[in-house]
Amino acid sequence: MRWQGGRRGGGIEDRRGMGAGGVVGGGLGVGVIALLGYLFFGIDPATTTQVASQFGAATQQEGEKGTPEDQAGLFVDVVGANINDVWSRALVGYQPPRVVLYEGGTGTQCGFGQAAMGPFYCPTDRTVYLDLSFWRQLEQLGGSGAEFARAYVIAHEFGHHVQTLTGASQQVQQAQQNARSRGEANRWSVALELQADCYAGVWAANASAVSNGQVAMTPGDLEAGLQTASAIGDDRLTGGRASPESFTHGTSQERAAWLRRGYESGDPAACDTFAAR
Repeated sequence: MRWQGGRRGGGIEDRRGMGAGGVVGGGLGVGVIALLGYLFFGIDPATTTQVASQFGAATQQEGEKGTPEDQAGLFVDVVGANINDVWSRALVGYQPPRVVLYEGGTGTQCGFGQAAMGPFYCPTDRTVYLDLSFWRQLEQLGGSGAEFARAYVIAHEFGHHVQTLTGASQQVQQAQQNARSRGEANRWSVALELQADCYAGVWAANASAVSNGQVAMTPGDLEAGLQTASAIGDDRLTGGRASPESFTHGTSQERAAWLRRGYESGDPAACDTFAAR
């Protein structure tokens, strides 16, 4: 993946090295959050807000804001800026999310964020949270170590921000509340997650055009992204032990297929996973 010459956004909040923030309101069940992350690779917006309302909000921390000086942090900044540039063209009224880098754990308006959750988006404070040690865990799960695989994960979380802006996340939360079964509620969650995968593909298809080629995919990148999407399917993560009714993010085949669809179309309108339910 080519990115070193890309535009720097300068809006990263870097909390690395600050340690985990405290928790108020009786304390958040971190073990519960970690278990959700282990089983489902992250938290969908509805689940995040439900957990936060049950356990209370965590103390907020303030880190250094700007462009991180290290290579890993700079990568997030450039990729994030490019994703914002793509969505600024594709979505009228688009406003970028905040991006926070942290280590171990940190306070959010959705409760206590922990690395075991994987990268996640909090709709309450409209922030993408990234513990960069997750890249090693991603490879252990069978994902690619290529930079584009990491960019795909970042773009997926930005996709959840887009869903908050369009109202899709709120509509899913309402549909889940009205669902007649857990399986029906989970199908809504799957549709939301697969759309975020598709949106990641849309970003990749348009990255070069908005950056004059400074941020662009190189040969083998799409395959690395598809490998990673497959590695984090619900069926793969649960080793086939869980029933499809319990899936919240989609199967390996579904995740790879929707990432490819977004990339091949380059059009957010092609990402109507809800019609495909």
